Amino acid sequence: MHTKRWLPLVLIAVLCCSSWAAPADQVKTSQPGENWVSTWATAQLLTPMLHRAPDPGRNGPPAVQEPPNQPAPSATASSDVHNPTPPRHGDPVAAAKIPPKFEDETVRMIGRASLGGKRVRIELSNMLSAEPVEIGAVHIAIHKADSTIMEGTDRSLTFGGAASFTISPGALVISDPVDLDLPALGEFAVSLYLPHDTGPPTNHFLGLHTAYISKGDATASAIMPNPSTMFAYVWLSGVEVVAPTDAFTVVAFGDSITDGFATTRDTDHPWPALLARRLHADKATQHVAVVNEGISGNQVLRDGAGQSALARLDRDLLVVPGVKWVILLEGINDINLRGRHEDPGALTADELIWGYRQIIARCHVQGIKVMGATIMPEEGVPTASERGEAIRQTVNRWIREKGHFDAVADFDVVVRDPQRPVHLKPKYDPGDHIHPNDSGNQAMADAVDRNWFKN
Repeated sequence: MHTKRWLPLVLIAVLCCSSWAAPADQVKTSQPGENWVSTWATAQLLTPMLHRAPDPGRNGPPAVQEPPNQPAPSATASSDVHNPTPPRHGDPVAAAKIPPKFEDETVRMIGRASLGGKRVRIELSNMLSAEPVEIGAVHIAIHKADSTIMEGTDRSLTFGGAASFTISPGALVISDPVDLDLPALGEFAVSLYLPHDTGPPTNHFLGLHTAYISKGDATASAIMPNPSTMFAYVWLSGVEVVAPTDAFTVVAFGDSITDGFATTRDTDHPWPALLARRLHADKATQHVAVVNEGISGNQVLRDGAGQSALARLDRDLLVVPGVKWVILLEGINDINLRGRHEDPGALTADELIWGYRQIIARCHVQGIKVMGATIMPEEGVPTASERGEAIRQTVNRWIREKGHFDAVADFDVVVRDPQRPVHLKPKYDPGDHIHPNDSGNQAMADAVDRNWFKN
């Protein structure tokens, strides 16, 4: 089923190349019977998000501080040409230090695989940009430390046989497979060389892994020369591996809580990453990958910080290779932005539940099961209200009822303060009263019943 859905995207990958592809007999392609499974992914945002001023009424609660407890840059990150001093408070997009453009530069991005494999390929997305982007070279390697890659693991990637190519506006491209022993829970490094002015990049601004930027084509460099740093992903939307036939992917689909807003950078502490680690530790679930398709500020019903969950469902969930389950944790931004007051057009619980029903129905059409996660408490957040809390309680009761979702993860029960259930437990509250800290994310990951994913 998933192979058929990917055929149009493979054609896009070939058609978008600006240079002539290699002869067909020289292009490494997927082999019949290979089970390609997404081991890492990230949701890309609308390009205008990059330069939009902070607006809590639009971006969701609360876009007021950089993720806490960030380590100082390492010695390999010796200069910061782009945005030399990141703000400690304010717009998280600015905190990501994404440059307004790339030109004759290489960006090396780090991620952690959830499932291992010996053949890999990647996705690059320009699906949300109005401008083409020229790619001069792409490499993948096993990450060692900072900007350094493991010796002997560097692989040059081609796309439809082309090492350099142009991605058209609105297109997504898939690389040709390469042999690379990528271990489960191992870190990879993807390096892109961008020879000409890219304009504002398609991006995921809450990267939570340090990325490195160097002048010129440094895609094959063992260590990035004199790099500046940012904390985001640009154009990179997925990494896939050939896996055993019983392997599959769980997509964590949500907002800033799923995105990992209050977790410590470079430690893989968002709850989806911790769930991946937990599944790998159990022999009965070592065949299960978990990928994070959260977007900070995302809403179920309306666009704002990224397209709505309903609008991005096809791109960020339904076509993920190997997807079999989704864990849905969305709704708090809809409540805070449109549920506070009894105004014309104000959000109702029935409206939010309708959005959930749509997501469930569309997933079920594709044979994907949906685990509903209850919406967590937020007392103390400036946009919280009595009306919004009533919506949250009504929606949570519906999520818990049998017959709606295929399974339930009751995150609300796990993280709420027993003495005051409308508030996070103090030990899980980083101070913003809504985004659980590292310990809270661990409690969430531990609350997911692994039995649903066992064969």
